Amino acid sequence: MEFLWVEKYRPSKIDDCILPKNLKETFKQFVQSGELPNFLFCGTAGVGKTTVAKALCNEIGAEYLLINGSEESGIDVLRTKIKSFASTVSLTDAKKVVILDEADYLNPNSTQPALRAFIEEFSNNCRFIFTCNFKNRIIEPLHSRCSVIDFKIENSEKQEIAASFFKRTMGILKQENIEADQKVVAELVTKHFPDWRRVLNELQRYSVSGKIDAGILVNMTEDSFKELVKHMKERNFTEVRKWVAKNGDSETINIFKQLYNTASENMESASIPQLVLILADYQYKAAFVADHELNLMAALTEVMAQCKMK
Repeated sequence: MEFLWVEKYRPSKIDDCILPKNLKETFKQFVQSGELPNFLFCGTAGVGKTTVAKALCNEIGAEYLLINGSEESGIDVLRTKIKSFASTVSLTDAKKVVILDEADYLNPNSTQPALRAFIEEFSNNCRFIFTCNFKNRIIEPLHSRCSVIDFKIENSEKQEIAASFFKRTMGILKQENIEADQKVVAELVTKHFPDWRRVLNELQRYSVSGKIDAGILVNMTEDSFKELVKHMKERNFTEVRKWVAKNGDSETINIFKQLYNTASENMESASIPQLVLILADYQYKAAFVADHELNLMAALTEVMAQCKMK
């Protein structure tokens, strides 16, 4: 069976996780105590939040239930799964932990308040670890019931952490018998820092030829844009939002330019004038807005709503 590299090489111990020193020491103290509080892990995509959650459970010998909030956001599904897991005592007397990934995708008016009630209801038997990219999208009652950990990497540690991940990545490529240009791998790590998941996924995707060279950098840009267009044609708001979050390092103007240049391929003729007006409007706004990710998401949403794609 072929495994995704992000799973195959996912660290199972805190010591093996690539983290800022203060974070690693904090988590090691929890491991030594053998007890976990409820956690809210905040940080950008691919920085290691889920990996740390799993490693903590592994090291204290806890059973865990992993739920992805962007895929299973319905309150009835969550209630059934969580109650079934959290309300029973482990046969091995192990601690129980619910890991709720991407909790910021959950409805703040219905689902998140229900989770607050779950925390209280199962406090004697179960702990909760929530992960999110944007902590301001998590309601205050959840914040107040959790130890909030920000997976922020200070400027003074960025070079050391990127170097550690580059070294590990080269080791993975060697184990997989992939010939790799170190400069290309270093550029990839730098480009997507600190999204380690994306780096490994991209490398695995382009390693089928047995070689990683400069050619993948061009292919990656083209393939990534095609992925965005596919989601837009399907009017899949959730996947477009994920793409925007994942590609936050891209220049907005370049994305607008690609949409404009490929308009005849992807848009019905009657919709092209509207596309041009939308792109021009949001490109102008991009010079002034504080949140470029939100501005890009607003532009793509308006294109999906007002333009007919082929």
